[in-house]
This record gives sequence, C-alpha cells and structure tokens, in this order.
Amino acid sequence: MSEITPEVVRHLAHLARIGLTDDEIGHLTDELGAIVDSVAKVSEVATPDVPATSHPIALGMVTRPDVVGETLTTEQALSGAPAHDGSRFKVSAILGEEQ
Repeated sequence: MSEITPEVVRHLAHLARIGLTDDEIGHLTDELGAIVDSVAKVSEVATPDVPATSHPIALGMVTRPDVVGETLTTEQALSGAPAHDGSRFKVSAILGEEQ
C-alpha cells in the first residue's frame, strides 16, 4: 500500500497553493496512491539486466537514399523572386540592421 494519505495530499496542495475540497483530497489520495503503487511495481521488475526503453517496439530510421537529382539554375530560382541582385535573393533588413 502506498504512503499517500489525505494529510500528504493536503500538505502538497498547501505547498502548491491549490485550494482543495475534502472530496477532492479524497479523490486525489486514491489516484496518487494508485500512481505510487504502479511505479513501485515497475521498479520491482526494472532491474539492471533489463535495458531501459522508450518504446515497446524497436524503432528504426525510415529514410530514402540521398540521390542527387536535377536542381534549378540560379536564373530559374530567381525568376519568381520579387527582388534579386542577379545571384541572390534580396530581402528587407530585419531588426533595423542594414547589411
């Protein structure tokens, strides 16, 4: 059985400055007790010979091969730009800084 009592819940609520009714304290006592008990059960089987996992099924990276394809020429890339200098996009300065 867990060590969560109504007095512990009342104390935690006071520390967190949360106003709780007696009904809420009773409900939270049961819920927090169940959580503490569940963590204790997991701790019993989580021995050093059991590797820690973040997911029950092994995950792998799903990637495609990096293949170089056709790319735009500079002229094609700049053709739709509202402003450019012939080799780069022109954008307005940010934060009042001139470049």
